[in-house]
This record gives sequence, structure tokens and C-alpha cells, in this order.
Amino acid sequence: MSKITGVLFSLERNTMGRLLKIAIDGPAGAGKSTVAKLVAEKLGYVYIDTGAMYRAVTLQALMDKIDMRDETSLTRLAESVGLVLRVDEKGNTRIVLNGVDVSFQIRTPLVSRCVSQVSQIPGVRQRMMQLQKDMAAGGGVVMEGRDIGTTVLPDAEMKYFLTASVEERARRRYAELLQRGFTVTLEEVLADMAERDYIDAQRAVAPLKPAPDAEIIDCTGMTVDQVVDIITSRVSGRSG
Repeated sequence: MSKITGVLFSLERNTMGRLLKIAIDGPAGAGKSTVAKLVAEKLGYVYIDTGAMYRAVTLQALMDKIDMRDETSLTRLAESVGLVLRVDEKGNTRIVLNGVDVSFQIRTPLVSRCVSQVSQIPGVRQRMMQLQKDMAAGGGVVMEGRDIGTTVLPDAEMKYFLTASVEERARRRYAELLQRGFTVTLEEVLADMAERDYIDAQRAVAPLKPAPDAEIIDCTGMTVDQVVDIITSRVSGRSG
């Protein structure tokens, strides 16, 4: 049975007034994870990386050699997998899959190539979405993904959609993969990212798109700190 550790609901660090739900969406490589984590740190909120949850299911499916087109088996896997999210002493979200910390393994290029296939399956999304809603029930969370503002938390008080040119997003992801020790080319990363953008935008269930009431931030040419400052300044005005 999937479970989430209580640390995700520990919000004593908050010092910004009433607890809000903050949704940050956008395509791969737009900087959502970095921005969301820093925003959460500044506000004393809990950062929830929903993409990591789908990646963990994808990793288990790869290890079990499940066909990525087998919706029944993948749904059954999502409903039964042992999934724990922990926040370590540095504020990093650690992903524990069936008792093993897989925070590094879920970021491999292979998982990145397959995760969009897994995440578009209705049964998988339904299971993950329910867990995500439960995590955010008390507010005081910064949740990032691809359908947070539109589907997971349509009632979020603050919604942002981060984007950037596919070339800039590919360069960012390429540098990140090299830093982690993976051997890839920029051309491979760019091709994978373009394919993932297409799959995410065209899927029938919860496609990637801005919520009608989301503020769209084009991060092309912007620093992470600039984006974080924009969001935290907005939140400060709403949460007092």
C-alpha cells in the first residue's frame, strides 16, 4: 500500500501568515523544481515534486520489465507500489521506492524518456493525483508538475506556469545530466525534450497547459533568483 511520511505535513516552519496552496506547472527543463524548492524554503512551506512520484512508478515498471503500453499492469503497479517521500535535513525531497532510496535512479535519461508514457495512463494519474491532493489538504505547500493548477489543485490560491524556449530548456537539462555523471549529447536531450513536450501536450488526460487563472512566466534569459522573487513577492501580498 502506498504511503506518504508525516514529514510532508510538518508546516511549523511557515512564517508568512495563512497557509496557501501554490501550484507551479510547466514543461520539462523550465526550472520548476529549482524554483519551487527555493520558493518553499523562503516561505517555510513544504515542497512537493509530483514528477518524482511518476518517475518512481516508471523506474519500478522498467525494473519489472512491464510494457509501457500495458495500462492494466501499470495501473496495478501504481496502486500497489511502496512509495515514500521524505524531506531530509537540507530540505531535499528523497524518494524511497519499496524501501530503497531511488532519488538518483529516477533521474536517468531512460526514465526521462519513458515517464511521459506512464504518466498519461488514467489509472496511474488517478492514484498519484489522490496522493497529491491528500498532501496539499492543509495548505502550506508548493507543488510542481504539469497539471497541478488545472487538475490536481484547481483550488490553489496561487498558480504559475513557467516556460522557456525548448533550446534553453534542453541546454539546462543537458548541463544537469552532465553534472550528475550521465553521458548524453545535447542533440539527444533536445530530441527527447521535444518528444516529451508533444506527448505531454497531446495526452487525453490532464494535458500540459496553463490554468486559466495562472500567471505565465517566460523564464528565457531570467535567473532562478529573479523567478523566485516574482513568485514570493506575489505570495507575500496574498498571505498576510
